[in-house]
Amino acid sequence: MTRRKRRNHAAGFKAQVAIAALKGDRTLAELAQQYDIHPNQITDWKTQLMERSAEVFGDSKAKAVEPDIKTMQAKIGQLTLENDFLEGALIKAGMLSAKR
Repeated sequence: MTRRKRRNHAAGFKAQVAIAALKGDRTLAELAQQYDIHPNQITDWKTQLMERSAEVFGDSKAKAVEPDIKTMQAKIGQLTLENDFLEGALIKAGMLSAKR
């Protein structure tokens, strides 16, 4: 018995199959046979569609995450301080050239 190569399905195809599963006019077994896909895959796509359907009608601007500039600058300062400390320690230990 030979294994089938892994297939990558387009987003449109996944949506079509998931919508057909949501309609409920055919069983999963019938849909699996029609689209040549395992029933578990159809169930996964159906679940993903139901969970993410709110994103379609949501405000796309609200999803954009605004970076917190002050937090980022504080983190940069902390990392710079740590790097300087470690560089000094390595120079004293003779593991790093002081010419840098």
